[in-house]
Amino acid sequence: MSNHYFEGYYHKLQNNKNTIAFIPGISGGNAFIQVITNAQSYYFSYPKIEYQRIGNTVKISNCIFSEKGIIVDIQQDNIAISGRIKYTDLTPLKYDIMGFFKYFPMECRHGVLSMQHNLNGSVKINGKTADYNGGIGYIESDSGRSFPKSYTWVQCNDFVENNCSVFASIADIPFCGFNFTGCICIVHFNGVEHRLATYLGVRIIKCEQNKIILKQGKYLLVINIQDGGGQNLIAPRFGKMNREITESVSCNARFRFYIGGELLFDLKSGGVGFEWVGHEVDVDCKQN
Repeated sequence: MSNHYFEGYYHKLQNNKNTIAFIPGISGGNAFIQVITNAQSYYFSYPKIEYQRIGNTVKISNCIFSEKGIIVDIQQDNIAISGRIKYTDLTPLKYDIMGFFKYFPMECRHGVLSMQHNLNGSVKINGKTADYNGGIGYIESDSGRSFPKSYTWVQCNDFVENNCSVFASIADIPFCGFNFTGCICIVHFNGVEHRLATYLGVRIIKCEQNKIILKQGKYLLVINIQDGGGQNLIAPRFGKMNREITESVSCNARFRFYIGGELLFDLKSGGVGFEWVGHEVDVDCKQN
């Protein structure tokens, strides 16, 4: 594995106000596990030899992260994190979120393994137990050389009564010697997947730190972020974990989705995953 390559998985667990995300991965010469809660974040480093991956199952030291669940046993720097969570009823996508871009070399390759699934189990941090029985999970992946120079990422799936989950990412993409602003987005509602993406002709009407508007054919998605904030994370740049970004695992946001001018849903959540890294885009102000 090249020292200029990284890969990582993002497992988010949510049950009411209890939210935590685990990011196991490898970058350069080290394996790592990052942990994010509402209150703080942790970064644990491991020797490269500790990292083992088969398919989408990752083992680092005594921890296992897979599509069936996670086993966590971290004892480092006077921090103790342990737990077992079982996943059931995963919601995978119909096809690769990258579309035809999956066939090209990309700076960062993204994947969504499950938009929403059920949780059973608990996690303990320094003796304090958080119950995730009956909670909701989410899994995605990233690999390549670097995170995009600038990007926005939004994820929410705690609209249980409406069987709704949303993922959207807008990023600066270097491609074949030039750069463009790319978008990938999934709205999953009542068992139906709605996809908006650059390779399907989406127009980015607005991308600001507190507002996203996407238009594609009969689809219109409006996201209002009410408070970003969050915790510091370490992100990859040229294969090394040497870039600091900020992520919230549970900020407030409002989601409105229209099909053919008709409002399909107008939902608010206080459990939204959100990252905004250094750009504002106003590409197309037309909404017809």
